[in-house]
Amino acid sequence: MDFPLAGTGTPSSSLYLFEKFECGVIHLDQERHVLAMNDFARKVLPVDEKQPFDKMVLSFHPERSKPKVNFLLDEASACPVANAVPMTMIINIPEQVLLIKVTRLADQKGATTGFVLVFYDVTQVVSQDDHADEAPATPNRRLLRIPMVANHRVAFVDAKDVLSLESQAHYTRILTREGFHFCNLSIGDLELRLDPEQFMRVHRCHIVNLHAVASLEREGSKTLIALKGGKRDLIPVSRGEVTRLREALGLLSRH
Repeated sequence: MDFPLAGTGTPSSSLYLFEKFECGVIHLDQERHVLAMNDFARKVLPVDEKQPFDKMVLSFHPERSKPKVNFLLDEASACPVANAVPMTMIINIPEQVLLIKVTRLADQKGATTGFVLVFYDVTQVVSQDDHADEAPATPNRRLLRIPMVANHRVAFVDAKDVLSLESQAHYTRILTREGFHFCNLSIGDLELRLDPEQFMRVHRCHIVNLHAVASLEREGSKTLIALKGGKRDLIPVSRGEVTRLREALGLLSRH
C-alpha cells in the first residue's frame, strides 16, 4: 500500500503528518565530517555522548547501520548536480524509525563541497499508537506499516498485507500478494518490531506471517512452508523452530 506524499489536510493525511514533523538537519563536509546541525538533530541524536563535531557522521551509528549510511552517502556522491532527487533511506534506532535523505552540495564548478543530511522521525506513521498511554513502555515500538524505498520514493505496506520477509544481507525483501518489495531495515530490526503473535522467525533468513501459511510440507527431513496464493517458493523452517511453529499453528498443544 502506497503512503502518498500529498494529503487532503485532514488529520489522517500524510501532508498533515509531515507538517507536524520536525526536521533534523546535519551539514557535512566533503570528507563526511559533521560541521553543524540544527536543534532538533541535537535533541534526537546522542550528541553529548558521541561529541560528533569534526568526526565522521558514521560515529553516530551502530556497526550494523554503518554500511547503510556509507552506501547512502556514496550514492549521493555519485549523483550529478542536475539530479535534484535526494537519496533516501529508512533506518531503525532504539524506539524510533528515521527517514533519512541525503543530497550533495557543489560549488559553481560542480565540485562536491559537502552534504546535507535531513531526517524525519516517522515512528508514529509506522507504529502502533493506539492506547499508548495505557500500554507499558517497550524497547521497540510495534510496526503497523513497513517502510520501503524504491526509485527515491518512500512507500509503506500494511504489516497485515505482508506474507513473508526474507533477509538480503543488511536489507529485507518483503513479499505481498503484489510481489516483492525492498526494505532497507534488516530482518533483525523488523523481527523486533513486528507483532510476535502474527509474525514468526522460522529460519535465519525468513519470517512468515502465520495468517498466510497455507500448509506445511515435508521434503526428506526438511519442513517447508507453503504460503497462500500458490505458485510461490516454499520457505524452509529451521529444525529448532519446527515445534514452535507447529504450536503457533495449533498443531501441537502448548504445555
